[in-house]
Amino acid sequence: MNKSYDVLFDTIRNTKIPVREQLYLRAFLHKAQKEKNFEEIVNGYKNYLHHSDEGLRHTYADSMIYAARKSRDSSLIGAAYLTKGFVYYGEKDHTMALDHYILAYDYLKHSEDAYQKYKVQYMIGHIKYYLGYYEDAIRLFKGCINYFKENHTRGYLNSLHSLGLCYNRMGNYGLSSEVNAMGLAEADRLKNHSMDTYFKHSEGINHYFRENYKLAIETLEVVVPTIADKGDFGNVSVGYFYIGRSYWALREPDRAISFLKKVDDIFNERDYLRPDLREGYELLMGHYENLGNQELQLYYIKQLLKADKVLGSTYRYLSGKIHKEYTHRELLQKESEIEALLADNKTSDARWGMATGALVLVAMVMAYRRYRDKRKFSNLMREINEGKPRPAKEVDFKPDDLDINPGVVQDILKQLEKFERGKDFLKEDLNLVKLAASFNANNKYLSRIINHYKGKGVVEYLNGLKVDHVIYLFTKQKIYRSYNYQSLAKEAGFSSVQRFVKAFKHRTGRSPAYFCKVLDEQETYPDGDSNTLSRA
Repeated sequence: MNKSYDVLFDTIRNTKIPVREQLYLRAFLHKAQKEKNFEEIVNGYKNYLHHSDEGLRHTYADSMIYAARKSRDSSLIGAAYLTKGFVYYGEKDHTMALDHYILAYDYLKHSEDAYQKYKVQYMIGHIKYYLGYYEDAIRLFKGCINYFKENHTRGYLNSLHSLGLCYNRMGNYGLSSEVNAMGLAEADRLKNHSMDTYFKHSEGINHYFRENYKLAIETLEVVVPTIADKGDFGNVSVGYFYIGRSYWALREPDRAISFLKKVDDIFNERDYLRPDLREGYELLMGHYENLGNQELQLYYIKQLLKADKVLGSTYRYLSGKIHKEYTHRELLQKESEIEALLADNKTSDARWGMATGALVLVAMVMAYRRYRDKRKFSNLMREINEGKPRPAKEVDFKPDDLDINPGVVQDILKQLEKFERGKDFLKEDLNLVKLAASFNANNKYLSRIINHYKGKGVVEYLNGLKVDHVIYLFTKQKIYRSYNYQSLAKEAGFSSVQRFVKAFKHRTGRSPAYFCKVLDEQETYPDGDSNTLSRA
């Protein structure tokens, strides 16, 4: 406990003895908690995250966020949300990853912590790459290369690798290969070979597109096992696909099929599939059709339908989010920066502006009062349509206060996520007891976990989900605005009209009828917000 944090961290990083590692992990976190050093508490949970089983990483990431928020340090909070995004990205859950990157961006955009800001830029670049916005991604990665080259070796090599991937997807295989070669040369110069395998993996894919199929197979078959050892199932799947595709081009279908099936195995286990890997299912369908094996042909038809559904929903969400939120935030930040510069140049014009402002102040106040309610409801609907988390009440819980096995916590959180996505909250008369029974969970544990992670009691949590569903119907299907309260209550799973109206007013501050009236007025007399809603 008398050792410095640096000494404790170096020991954690370098020891090969699990018992010793756990001892120093506990010592680091306990020392930070005893000293009430929030930055090091966050680092303590981050240490655990990087040295824990996959199932516990979300728990430690949530603890990081909790400790960071207690510090009220924007840079620390942004970094914690960024780490949580990394965890989701490692699972290839791009939807949740992007949500957390945008939260991180919001906290870091005015920070002086350039390193964390460029980490966010790097990860947003990967979302743009995944969506196919390669020009945008290249711009972001080049910015990261310029910064990380002088500040962080691994970040520099990662950014080079990502730039090469973009050039590959754009069909510029020569430039992609140049970047890969540069990456390997820089790795030698910097004596950091942590990314060598990935540069070679990228080059193997370049060989495939140049029709050097045998070289592609040789390169990828060497590096894929190493990548698999790192737990990077996404790049393993990509490697298997291009090995299989190369064998197919060499007219060795039996060998090709074995690798394409491995891509399908990963899809089944991890729900991971990239758009370019979709072609594998078309090859498998055609192969078994030619063999007359209708059973396997049908299986791969169903898998292709499943793949299209997953890709379609993921792309729609990510594409909308990246433009509506991240790009909008970028523009707002640039706007504020320019306004700040212009403000510095104002002198006598300021007095004249104040006089003019006084003359129109009354008119502005009156105008504001007229559209305030419309604005409030517009923001609420945009929040729901775009999937933003609802504001949660501050709950003074420490993660340790839960006193629940982290594995149990993680299991319940996953079930809650599935519960929300499947809209199971629409069942009538749902309560804590029934919800706990459906989760096969302890009532008390479930209640405490919802309180801690959702920031509200069980009843408020369930009612909020139901009301948001009704609001979503109001914005997407106008017919629901003409429904009576009894029909709406039944649609949302409320046991009575009174409970529905009470919950709706608690959520919005107004009755459902008034809410629908404001919606109708916005569409009849658009003030700019209705256009946003129609695109949501």
